Amino acid sequence: MTAKVALLGYGLAGSVFHAPFISTTPGLELSMVVTGNEDRREQALREHPGAAVVGTADEVWERSSELDVAVIATPNSSHVPLALAALDAGLAVVVDKPLARNATEGRTLVDAAAERGLLLTVFQNRRWDGDFLTLRRLLEANELGRVHRFESRFERWRPQPGDGWRERGGADEGGGLLLDLGSHLVDQALQLFGPVREVYAEVDTRREGAVVDDDDFIALEHESGVRSHLWMSALAADRGPRFRVLGDRAAFKKDGLDVQEEQLRAGLSPRDPAWGQEPQELWGHLTVDGVRRPIPTEPGSYGAFYAGVEQSLHDDRPPPVDPLDAVTALAVLDAARERATVLRAPRA
Repeated sequence: MTAKVALLGYGLAGSVFHAPFISTTPGLELSMVVTGNEDRREQALREHPGAAVVGTADEVWERSSELDVAVIATPNSSHVPLALAALDAGLAVVVDKPLARNATEGRTLVDAAAERGLLLTVFQNRRWDGDFLTLRRLLEANELGRVHRFESRFERWRPQPGDGWRERGGADEGGGLLLDLGSHLVDQALQLFGPVREVYAEVDTRREGAVVDDDDFIALEHESGVRSHLWMSALAADRGPRFRVLGDRAAFKKDGLDVQEEQLRAGLSPRDPAWGQEPQELWGHLTVDGVRRPIPTEPGSYGAFYAGVEQSLHDDRPPPVDPLDAVTALAVLDAARERATVLRAPRA
């Protein structure tokens, strides 16, 4: 039985990160797309001619008996109201990260889904980055020994603020890097090293004319004893390593970003044999007693998320991402914002 999916939003998240995987996952069908933008409407009709394209979410709720799943790929501030409306309409729900703007909102969604007995999960796609899968493999094999420090970065060079919603609205509207890239970085740290007992943060607005945080740092002390140092920046002309992980037996260092986003933007199909494959010159290195050796990068697989959604719907398996994980990560981000040292660039 094929589950029929309504995709709410056809901007970058909807068109690039969700639609290609929904439409190529056996057992799922992209049946409806919601966008009020005429250019995106034409794009959706061109790229997914079998899907109905409608202008409002209300049209999804009115036709909910024809559907099974709602995927919320809209601006962060709308995640909670749209997800609640989808649950009220009897639909399973996938929410693009972050699940909500804060942990309290996230818990509201989790409770609402539980009360209705409906699937709720979160698109934490970076759990299926090739570099993250590689690091997880090394840790499970105890290649690094006992880890004491985890360094992780998402850094970009965008010295001029953009005009998208992430750059225009503050934390109350779901904007800024802390909720954007921080949602990935904190989720990965928690997945690897467990619960957190202490949080330190710097949440800065550095670029001239910027109105949201664009250069942030979070330090976590995990209950396991590992310390995670997490950087996110739009003002990094020279990027640091994606991962640098130090253990008492070895260290792992990895530069660059997972290739899947670039492949998606280039229009490569997830069905292509080259999908998620990283060239050898980009592999990371494990260093033991001063000797470095290359470590092949695991193939990235964002499609595994939607394969997990299909299995949850049809085989009653746990969701690919437990929404309570997202609530826990949001609590860490809430603590980071509350305790942050804040710097703001001078205004012109």
